[in-house]
Amino acid sequence: MNITLLVYLENGSEEHDSSVDEIADALREAGHKPSIFGVRGDLNKLIAGLRRRRPDLIFNLLEQFNDQQLGLVEATAVLELLGIPYTGGGAGELFLQEDKTLTKKLLAYEGLLYPDFAVFSKEAELETGGNLRLPLFVKPLRLDSSLGIEGSKSLVRTTTELMEQVLRIHRELNDAALCEEYIDGREFYIGVLGNHEPLAFPPIEIDFSEMPEDAPHVLDAKAKFDQSTPEYQGTKPVVAEIDDQLRARLQQVALDACRALRVKDYARVDLRVAETGDIYILEVNANCYLERESEYAMAAAAAGIEYTDLIGRIVEHALERRKIKSRRIGARRTKSRKPKRPAPV
Repeated sequence: MNITLLVYLENGSEEHDSSVDEIADALREAGHKPSIFGVRGDLNKLIAGLRRRRPDLIFNLLEQFNDQQLGLVEATAVLELLGIPYTGGGAGELFLQEDKTLTKKLLAYEGLLYPDFAVFSKEAELETGGNLRLPLFVKPLRLDSSLGIEGSKSLVRTTTELMEQVLRIHRELNDAALCEEYIDGREFYIGVLGNHEPLAFPPIEIDFSEMPEDAPHVLDAKAKFDQSTPEYQGTKPVVAEIDDQLRARLQQVALDACRALRVKDYARVDLRVAETGDIYILEVNANCYLERESEYAMAAAAAGIEYTDLIGRIVEHALERRKIKSRRIGARRTKSRKPKRPAPV
C-alpha cells in the first residue's frame, strides 16, 4: 500500500524525529511504499498535499498542528472528513486524552483509580476531584511530552509553592494547571495493541535507583530528553521483574483504561503502584511514541513482537477498524431504505 506518514515540522525546520524514518523503514520492509509528509499549521496545504498523494492509509504521527502545541484533534478530524483511513485515535478519542479532567471523569465512571486532583483555570475557576493532600504534582492540563514539568519544582509541598507553579503554567504555557496528589511508589508502563481483543504487553518499570537523592521519582522534561542531566542518566526503563499476580493486575487496569477512553489501535498506559498495592492511572497515551528504542517497542519485544511486525500490526488494526466501520455504515443504509410497495393486483 501507499502509506503517508503525517508529521509536524516545528519552527520552520524541515527535520523530523528519527522515529519517523524508523517507522518508514519498517513499512518498507513489510512491502509497503511509505512517504513522509511534513506539515505545520496550514490547513489548505494539508488537504492539498493529501489529495495529491492519494494514500491508501495515513500513519498519523502528528503531535500538534500549530505553534501552541495543540491542534492535533482538529487536524485528525480533517483526516476523517477526507475519508482516508488512518492509524490511531480519532478526534473524539484524542480530545479525551488532551483534556485530562474529562479523562479522569471517565475513569471514575468505570471505577478505576487515579490521583485526586484540582484544576486551576486562567479564569480563576476551580474544579476538584477528591480530597487533596500535599505534596501535589503540578502540570499543564492539556499539554503532553512533559512540557511545563520541572522535577522538584513541580512537586509542591506548601500552598505558596502550589500557587507559584499554577501561575507559572498560566503565564508561560497559557494553559490551566492540573494539580494531582503525588503517588509515591513504583512506576510501570503497559503497552496495549489492538481493538476488538487488545493485547497488553509485559510491564516496563522505570528504574529510578540512580536518580539524585533529592530528586523526586518523576520523569520530567530533563529525565526524558536531556541526555546530559543527572535526571536522564539516573533513570532507565527495564522489563519488570514482578510476580504473575501483579503483572496480571497491571495489564487488566491498562486494558480497562483503554476501553474507557475508546483508545484505537495502540497506546501506552502509565501506572503507579502505591505502597498499599493500589494501582493508579497516571496517563493514557493514545498514539504513543513509536521509536525503535522506546518503552512501547521494548514491551512489544518482550511479548515476542519485533519492531517491523509491530508497525505492521498497527497498520492491520487500523485497516480492519476501517472495514468494520464501512460494513456498519452499509448495513445502516440498507436498513434505512423504504421497502417497495407491492404491485396492485
